[in-house]
Amino acid sequence: MEPVKKTDSFFYTKNPFTLTHIITKLIWDVRRYCLSNVCIYYSNCVMIHWNTYEFECGGVILASKKKDKFFTHLMDISLNLKESVNYFADYKIKNISDLKIFSEKMKEYESKGDDLVHDLIIDLNLVFITPIEREDILSLSLSMDDILDGLHHTAALFEMYSVIETDEFMHQFVDAIRNSIYEIDRAIEMLSTKKLLSIREHVLKIKELESSCDHILRGSIKQLFASESNPIRIIQCKEIYEGLEEIADSCQAVANMFETIIMKNS
Repeated sequence: MEPVKKTDSFFYTKNPFTLTHIITKLIWDVRRYCLSNVCIYYSNCVMIHWNTYEFECGGVILASKKKDKFFTHLMDISLNLKESVNYFADYKIKNISDLKIFSEKMKEYESKGDDLVHDLIIDLNLVFITPIEREDILSLSLSMDDILDGLHHTAALFEMYSVIETDEFMHQFVDAIRNSIYEIDRAIEMLSTKKLLSIREHVLKIKELESSCDHILRGSIKQLFASESNPIRIIQCKEIYEGLEEIADSCQAVANMFETIIMKNS
């Protein structure tokens, strides 16, 4: 077998068996160390930069050891989600005109979230090797986007029904949802550094918060039918309660996606 020749910080070989070994090791390192910048290159030999793990071979791949772009995409999506829930939770509705401002701002967050997911999908289609399975990256991003869609939909309900007054049940829902999104953001940070087992703690907290939202929903509907006599108001509040609980379900779907990723990569 032809040996791998070293020149300065590079190694060269044309031997196919050596090439197979190098490719196998590279793919392992890409998965383990979150290598990125994966592109297609063409040459007549294999070339590996020993210090940065740059790699080139005949029509295969090039990779460098640095923070992976897909984790950066996921962190951007998570940051936008966190900003949107903070605005949703903190915005004070005082009159009808505030509802329009509220709904339009949430639409801006939702549109930005769609753009961020679109950018991630473009890169998924261009890259040969991903740090975790590309289907899991896509599913995780879409699950987070579902939360943002739910927040925007609920904001639109407030405007559509001209609901200015909020009650304690709505505040409890929003607090639980905000806490869940903060746990998602922390889990994304753990994922970006491959601290997979540390993600479990955040997954459990998200599921506990979703379970509390189930109790809030039952209590809110029970109280609504017991105290409200206006049927229109009942319909409006019930739909808002259920919309908020669906957002909590979307948070749990993200938690389930984290568990899938942990199972596949631990």
